[in-house]
Parts: sequence; structure tokens; C-alpha cells
Amino acid sequence: MSFEDYHQLSFARRDNGVLLITLDRPDKYNAADEEMHGELARVWNDVDADPEVRVAVITGAGKAFSAGGDLAMVERMAGDYDRVSHMLKEMSELVYNIINCEKPIVSAINGVAVGAGTVAALLADVAIAAEDARIGDGHVKLGVAAGDHAAIIWPLLAGMAKARYYLLTGEMVTGVEAERLGMVAKALPREQVLDEALRVADVLATGAQPAIRLTKKSLNNWLRSAGPTFDQSAAYEMLTFLGPDVVEGYTALREKRAPNFPSTRT
Repeated sequence: MSFEDYHQLSFARRDNGVLLITLDRPDKYNAADEEMHGELARVWNDVDADPEVRVAVITGAGKAFSAGGDLAMVERMAGDYDRVSHMLKEMSELVYNIINCEKPIVSAINGVAVGAGTVAALLADVAIAAEDARIGDGHVKLGVAAGDHAAIIWPLLAGMAKARYYLLTGEMVTGVEAERLGMVAKALPREQVLDEALRVADVLATGAQPAIRLTKKSLNNWLRSAGPTFDQSAAYEMLTFLGPDVVEGYTALREKRAPNFPSTRT
């Protein structure tokens, strides 16, 4: 299978059927615009269908894993029912395609991971993070409900108390803290992250494939059972994209100031 029709993801085939996928907008810190978001949603079906791929490793080009949703995309979505409806469908495809991909996925979180990027980072079967990486879900700071992946995976990884804290406040977690909480498998110095992810991928790629894939399938039933929670959170995020707070949220980000959300004004 060819991956030539992708423009914002790059690919390198390695030994043992390991496919390295790189989020490739380094000048934008790999922030996801409409094109990248669409590619991230569909790539897992192509990975699943490619007979030469046994394991996928995903990382970011440059200093970041992914800086979240591109702010210009956020502006285009705000108040636009058609764009919001399309994003709701694509968001669901992204999450469920990762969950349902039978091949193991390893994430090498080499820097900041926010929003859409965190979907692939934390839903991966094995997550390796840089100790100084900053991982978070900043939806509430933008003025929208925490959707994407948050409700389906954060409580399972970090526990409900920590999930509530970080998703309600929008605060970030370092790689070291993410390992302590159980959100990632390992936290290492940044320069070691990709090498370790590739080493783990080789272990998985040279192991018994039916055994590994069926183990993954069984474990991911925990995520499938949380599907209704995710579906509701995704719908709520898109609902809040139609309200006034998100406009203030992206304006405040543009102006590098604290937001003054309409919903807090008396």
C-alpha cells in the first residue's frame, strides 16, 4: 500500500514491518489543520490494511509532537454548523480507527502534545514520552468542552480524580508526571524517546503476531465500553463550538492574554 497521497504525515518503512509515521508540520509545531486532522483519522485504516506493516510508530517532526488544533482551523469552525458536523464525524473516526486498528501502535512523544495530537499520543498501545514533554487537553481554556479523546482515556489511565482535575483546569502534565500517573509507559530524556519507541516496536514486530494483536483487541474493550461517554463528550465539544465562549477563547490566544469568557460575565 502506498502512502503517497498524504501531505502532512510522512512515512518511513523500517525493518521487521515497522512503519514510522511523522506529524510533519514542524514550522507550526505540528498543529493539526483540516488536512492533517483528516489524514490522522484515516491513516490507521491504511496501516491496518497494509500487509507489510506489523507495528506503527508515531512521532512529531522538530521540537513538538503536536501543538493541538491549528488556531486558524478553530476560527473557521466557530459558529459554522457544517464544519462542526464534519469535525464531529472525523473526530469519532480518529478515535475509533486507532482503537480498532489491529496492529500495535507506539507513540514517541518528543515534545508538547495537545488536543488532536494527544489523541494519537495517549490512545497508542505503548506511549513513550520525553521527560520534559508537556501533555494536556486545553479545550476548556479555549472555551469548549473536553472532547477528542479525553473522556474515553484519561480516567482509565490517570484515575477519575486526576482526570477531573486536569480536564477541568486545562493544566498540562509533564512526561515525568505522566509516567508517575500511569498515562505513559515510560518517560526518558528527549534524545532517547524515538530510539526506545523503535526498540519497543521491533519487540512487538518480531513477536507472535496473532497473540499480540488479539491481546490488544481484548484490552481495547475497556475503551469500547467507554464509547458512549466519548460520543457524548465529542458532541458536547462541537456544541460549544457553536457558542460565544470559543470566539473569546481563540481571540485571547491570538492576543496572548487571559480570556474573559462571555459565560462568566454578569
